[in-house]
Amino acid sequence: MAGGKETPRQKMIGMMYLVLTAMLALQVSSAIIEKFILLNNSLELSSGAANKINQETVLKIRAAVEKSGNRAADVAVIKQADEVRKFSSDITNEINALKQEIINKAGGGFNEEGGIKNPQEEAKVAEMMIGIGKNGRAYKLKQTLNSYTSQLNKLSPNQFQLLALDGKEDPIIKGNKEQRNKDFAELNFESTPVAAALAVLSQKQTDIRRMEGEVLNYLASKVGAADIKFDRVLAMVSADAKTVVAGTKFKGQMFIAASASGITPRMSLNGAPVKVENGVGLIEFTAQGGGYNAEGLAKRQLQGRITIPTPSGRDTTYTMNQEYFVVKPSYQVETGTLPPLYLGCANKLSIQSPALGPLWAPSFSTDGGEIIQSGQKGKFTIVPNRAQLNITVSNAGNVLGSEPFKVNKVPKPSLEVRVNGAVFDERRGAPASSTRSVTVIAVPDESFKNFSPEDAKFRVSEVEISLARGNRRISGITLKGGGGSISSLAQQAQPNDRYVITVLKVERQNFKGAVNEVEMGNQFRQVTLY
Repeated sequence: MAGGKETPRQKMIGMMYLVLTAMLALQVSSAIIEKFILLNNSLELSSGAANKINQETVLKIRAAVEKSGNRAADVAVIKQADEVRKFSSDITNEINALKQEIINKAGGGFNEEGGIKNPQEEAKVAEMMIGIGKNGRAYKLKQTLNSYTSQLNKLSPNQFQLLALDGKEDPIIKGNKEQRNKDFAELNFESTPVAAALAVLSQKQTDIRRMEGEVLNYLASKVGAADIKFDRVLAMVSADAKTVVAGTKFKGQMFIAASASGITPRMSLNGAPVKVENGVGLIEFTAQGGGYNAEGLAKRQLQGRITIPTPSGRDTTYTMNQEYFVVKPSYQVETGTLPPLYLGCANKLSIQSPALGPLWAPSFSTDGGEIIQSGQKGKFTIVPNRAQLNITVSNAGNVLGSEPFKVNKVPKPSLEVRVNGAVFDERRGAPASSTRSVTVIAVPDESFKNFSPEDAKFRVSEVEISLARGNRRISGITLKGGGGSISSLAQQAQPNDRYVITVLKVERQNFKGAVNEVEMGNQFRQVTLY
């Protein structure tokens, strides 16, 4: 970052780091892995294009020095430019070798179709880059990247930010409690698939070429190479990434490959004006979704126009077209399947989006109940009031989709009879001489209790217990709270009698503390005596 301010490209790279770190410890889908492969390819193309431009800058410096008579001061600038090119080529080649090693050792090489065999492999990436006791390749890479930055800072009037930062040093990461204590290696290669690791390294190569270009342009200005006439003009867009997620920002730079410092071009993109700074058009707009193919990609095209004045006094306009892809944002219910919902109960759900990572700012609405926010991203409670409902998922105001849910009625509890405090065994019966208390317990359905324990609080609130002998009812009592002492009946009880229990009322307390009666129908239980 030159001059203490972030460029659009650096902001996008910071965003990429957040997306990558959000993937840690997640099992990402093959579709998301494919998007990182596409992103890596795009970054490699961008780096290659910047390399060609930088080489042309060096040639222009040589031509300017030769034209001015090879003055000693100008020849020294050529030497500095050659050193910058060598520094950049050496570190780029080193990263290329490291990427190939990751593909071979972690990714299993290439298959017959030319694709990486195991792009989802994470463990081998961590083993290679982080290592046991933090002795992996990423630690040497950090030293190399930061040494490169220091070398370029000696030649540049503006100071670049170090290329490899730990979490506590990175201005974007240090505010994240979960990530700020990680070092550079852990931040970029812990639980990171092969495809994502390659994208991280390609980002570094893109940064290297950008920094190299800034220094070479500065050196060119010292010998007048920046003022040469146009000999080749090419309208270009340098996109931070060709693949972006719907609802997020597309960022890049639109520029003329050869330009003069005294020219301020006018630029437009898809008919709208583009802000121009130092001859470079700064592009930023919200990517629109829709029209996705089976892989969740939507092809889009940019149409740009760059107008510059010519020595004849007439304006010349150059046009260009650039295609890019919008990725359909995906989300998933945390359980992986749609869980059951229970009518009138507190159903806790978690809907997350590994694809959006730190850009995930969801909101939820429903057509069949109440939604209670938890304060945690993607987590909420829904209280249904109908048998079927839909939950609409939005992110940053953009609707991503709607999920249908079936709503179950709260399952009725089972009734358990206890004699003298112990569960009654119907096969044995109970002794007439010692049976002194009878209670009935309401036992909630086990799966319902596990899913919504705050709503699974049942109780038997009233029962009638009668002593029967043959076809005659000898006596009876009504007890609150599901039962209790039956001493008055026990005094009259004889062997072969029975206690007939009629459950008069069962209640349930919900998560709000409200108590409602449960419709149980006619419920009878018997305790035979011996």
